[in-house]
Amino acid sequence: MRDPFIIVKRPVITEKTTLFTEKENKVVFQVDANANKKEIKKAISSIFNVEVLDVRIVMIRGKKRRLRFKEGKRPDWKKAIITLKEGDKIEFFEGVK
Repeated sequence: MRDPFIIVKRPVITEKTTLFTEKENKVVFQVDANANKKEIKKAISSIFNVEVLDVRIVMIRGKKRRLRFKEGKRPDWKKAIITLKEGDKIEFFEGVK
């Protein structure tokens, strides 16, 4: 198995994902584009010491951007929606009000 810190890149923290965390006990991460569900499940379990029930994966296409006369594109990335066991949680902002 590859290094778990290479598979899981960063948490995705938006209003929608914080609602997921509060209501449905789901957490969202940006993961390596070549990682599969089994690798992601093992990596999250080993990094945060939680039990993962389900992993859903979404490929996000990068948006096209333009700066004056040059056109470019933001990179494509993979998002993983992780469902945690009842009682387990991953806190990113502890004590923030």
